[in-house]
Amino acid sequence: MVNTPILPVDCDSRLLYFYCMKHISILALDDATLTSIDSSQQILNRANDFLRYQQKDIFYTVDIVGAKKNIKLNHGLYNVNATKTLNEIKTTDLIIIPLLCGDFSKAIKTNEKYRDWVISQYHHGAEIVCLCVGSFFLASTGLLKNKKCAIHWAAKNEFKGMFPEVNLIDDAIITDESGIYTCAGGYSYLNLLLYIIEKHLGREMSILASKMFEIDIERKSQNPFIIFVGQKRHADTEVLNAQEFIETNPTETFTVDEICSKFGVGRRTFERRFKRSTGNSVVEYIQRVKVEFAKKQLESGRKTINEIIYKTGYNNIDAFRKVFKKYTDMSPIDYRRKYTAHFS
Repeated sequence: MVNTPILPVDCDSRLLYFYCMKHISILALDDATLTSIDSSQQILNRANDFLRYQQKDIFYTVDIVGAKKNIKLNHGLYNVNATKTLNEIKTTDLIIIPLLCGDFSKAIKTNEKYRDWVISQYHHGAEIVCLCVGSFFLASTGLLKNKKCAIHWAAKNEFKGMFPEVNLIDDAIITDESGIYTCAGGYSYLNLLLYIIEKHLGREMSILASKMFEIDIERKSQNPFIIFVGQKRHADTEVLNAQEFIETNPTETFTVDEICSKFGVGRRTFERRFKRSTGNSVVEYIQRVKVEFAKKQLESGRKTINEIIYKTGYNNIDAFRKVFKKYTDMSPIDYRRKYTAHFS
């Protein structure tokens, strides 16, 4: 997994424009968001403008590609006019899969007409750049099987239930594996586009694009944005009961043994069941619930940070600070400064 926004360019800079020019196919999928389609073509074409300013040849040829010429988005609210249809694109260097909205299962079915084309292009050398929850469509092609995929924290549980064979990453912004790039978060696809520009055209061009579009190039994690929601799409009643108990008692202190005793289960077997069902160990689940409780207190209350820490049941302030940073990438005081506008 690559979780930094920068990679060195593979091409020799003197030969870059001759040998590495790229044809980009931005798919105008049904139920895609207009912003992700338009932003992709705007940023990549802007990179061409930067090259022109430097008296260099353009690097990207960008097409918006549809199953037909006119595609309706967002229940007909928007129309996109594709520059090319699937049948007109025999080969492409890079496919951009936009964000999807609405019912993901329905969107997958609606876009089946793109499936074989994407698979064929990938097996003939095309790379795939998948924007946020466009990964639901990409996973339906089978191309993500046993590969890493970044996913928005809010879609994690649904994605995991539909595609258990995918190696889901819910903290990093970007993954890069076997010519497939994915990203988390609704607008973190902007960071992925910068990442792709850097791979193709180098750090200087990526920085220039970040400045022109005012994109924070150093975003590496979605942890500061995550609202923890436990995975409950499973049928293990005792695990569900334990989750409910932990979540309704965020200020209480209890051990794993005490939870097992309360529900009359053996610790070793229960911990294995809990991890399999939720994706977290029992201890991790307790920690995440307490951190989420503390975050809400930091956002809305006037209590001191130490008072909030004690309220979560922690007596060791330093220990809680380490746990808090583990799940948010921030200290409690930095979190309060960031998310409480009225705090001074």
